[in-house]
Amino acid sequence: MNIIVIGATGMIGASVVAEAARRGHSVTAISRSGQKPAGAAQAQAIDLSDSAAIVQLINAADVTVISIPPDRSGGSHEPVLKAHRDLIAAKPSGRFLVVGGAGSLKVNGVRLVDMPDFPAAYFKESTTFTQVLEAYQASSGLAWTMLCPAPEIAPGQRTGAYKVGIDSPAGNAISVEDFAVALVDELETPAHAGQRFTVAN
Repeated sequence: MNIIVIGATGMIGASVVAEAARRGHSVTAISRSGQKPAGAAQAQAIDLSDSAAIVQLINAADVTVISIPPDRSGGSHEPVLKAHRDLIAAKPSGRFLVVGGAGSLKVNGVRLVDMPDFPAAYFKESTTFTQVLEAYQASSGLAWTMLCPAPEIAPGQRTGAYKVGIDSPAGNAISVEDFAVALVDELETPAHAGQRFTVAN
């Protein structure tokens, strides 16, 4: 497949590029810097806020991955929210998968981000990703999927094994490498069109 990864130089994006390339897919890496991570066939510098360019990319690819976190330096999260809202409004026809956050997952009907022991350091980002998810859930006519990690995700080992959940965590943690395996599995064999799902080791 011809796969586009937007946010290809980030921790998750770079792992997705490597996993997809490992399976023989042709990957175009998109980032603000235009850097070419290992495994990418080509790279371009495009910002998620450039809706017209992003729509063009999505419509031209077999499938697109959007792995863009909001600002983590204390800046506004509005640019990421606006970029997703603009993308929804533009209604691309191609299939795409958005990497979300674990905060919107629920345990006994309560979102993790709303629990009293939720880490304060991740509250803002998790709230933003929850709003992004809600925007896609309220949309129509889009070929979207969102994959959220387990509450803990960090570089580790590629085992190739993972458990799947829909609205509740499938476990406490997942390695970045196995998250990428699960993501590329979904790209190759779509099983969660128009919904959010989650994976864990």
